[in-house]
Amino acid sequence: MTILKTYARLWADDLDQALPLLEELTGEQPHLRTAFDEIALAAIGNFLVIAGPAEERARYAHASATVVVDDLGALQATLRSAGATVTTPETAGPTGRFLYARHVGGAEIEYVEWTPELVRRIIRP
Repeated sequence: MTILKTYARLWADDLDQALPLLEELTGEQPHLRTAFDEIALAAIGNFLVIAGPAEERARYAHASATVVVDDLGALQATLRSAGATVTTPETAGPTGRFLYARHVGGAEIEYVEWTPELVRRIIRP
């Protein structure tokens, strides 16, 4: 299992208002943009902006980072052997499959295995 990318999570009320400063700071345009329920997401540089109403964002605020891995199954074996607890089981999402896990030290992370198309486009262009 390999970590392909790690994102710091940023919380915003409005995605379109949050992006211009990040575009200026990173010198990049968002390389991923998607939405589900009332949440809008954009990945830019090493930031994942999670935007929407505060009560909707709160559903995802327990994780401190989003980590993209190449093999979610192998990750789960590593997490179990390290004593981590899966807090949200593997679920299909708009970018592939994901789960949330709490590490022994207390940190909670969202782990995502992207679709092959996203890996080709963003990680290995």
